[in-house]
Amino acid sequence: MNHYKVIGLMSGTSLDGVDIAYCELTLDKVWSFQLINAETIPYEEKWKNLLENAHHSTAEEISELNSRYGAYLGKLVKEFCERNRLQPDFVSSHGHTIFHNPGKGYTLQIGSGASLAAHSGYQVICDFRSTDVALDGQGAPLVPIGDKFLFSEAAFCLNLGGIANISFEKGGERFAYDLCACNMVLNKYAMKLGSPYDSEGNFAAKGTVDKTILNELSQISFYKKPFPKSLGREDVEHHVFPILKKSELNAEDILATFCEHIALEISSVVNDLKKSGNVLITGGGAFNNYLISRLKKYLVNEIQIPERKIIEFKEAIIFAFLGVLRIRNEVNCLKSVTGSSKDNCGGAIYKG
Repeated sequence: MNHYKVIGLMSGTSLDGVDIAYCELTLDKVWSFQLINAETIPYEEKWKNLLENAHHSTAEEISELNSRYGAYLGKLVKEFCERNRLQPDFVSSHGHTIFHNPGKGYTLQIGSGASLAAHSGYQVICDFRSTDVALDGQGAPLVPIGDKFLFSEAAFCLNLGGIANISFEKGGERFAYDLCACNMVLNKYAMKLGSPYDSEGNFAAKGTVDKTILNELSQISFYKKPFPKSLGREDVEHHVFPILKKSELNAEDILATFCEHIALEISSVVNDLKKSGNVLITGGGAFNNYLISRLKKYLVNEIQIPERKIIEFKEAIIFAFLGVLRIRNEVNCLKSVTGSSKDNCGGAIYKG
């Protein structure tokens, strides 16, 4: 079988909502995809609070939330399919990350596959990171396998989500890693100004960059680590927020300063690689005109902003593709990306 109808589910660290993408993926010498239907279901305040604070919960509370959240995702999938008259072969779910500490050998994405399958009625593939972490890998990022096969025309694939990460080919191998915090920080300070996010970067555009804080941010130890490497919520809470909190800057100045920090960190990596071609930018940060303007200032390479649907749903599309590779028992996680002991095929399967 070389043609698959799949729903990809994605919930990122920025907590915008659940991305649902119904895709058709076809192998005809090379892989191609069509995005047929897609939408983002914003989180109600109760779900946003539960997911944002889950890492402070007890083991019993997290177990309950895992089951409830899986049921919630299953209900969203069922309603989405009924509304659009869809019949997918299976659902491929990222889940929502609560803990990610590969250095200590664990990662946790909640959204019980059993509950999701039971409430949607469809076969489910989930928990894509655990196998790679068990093989001493970072378990992240997972998207580069999709960049390699579905978006190969771009020299660099840059995702500006809760965490900014990059993917590229070098010497015949795919490399990818997290670069810095992004919307996880920007959204937090936009909320202090009464908005869930900084629309088009308008708040940041009014702010002033603080060079002292900018310099302090650049000294964070993560940036000096060799890749493969990944950032988790815990890293941002321990290393980024304390610098911003003690600065006593207003929210607009923090947004301007952190956008400058993001642009400098990303451009330093891309420019140092001295690789020709476009930088394809997706994720919510692609809509932040101020941030994009700062990237254009520093990047040597041309920036490519794709159509809105690709910006919003690229990760959900690629998680659908990860599920296809899992069903085919083919590699869906690259050791060159994660640093694991071998290429591997991750994902737990639950029958519908």
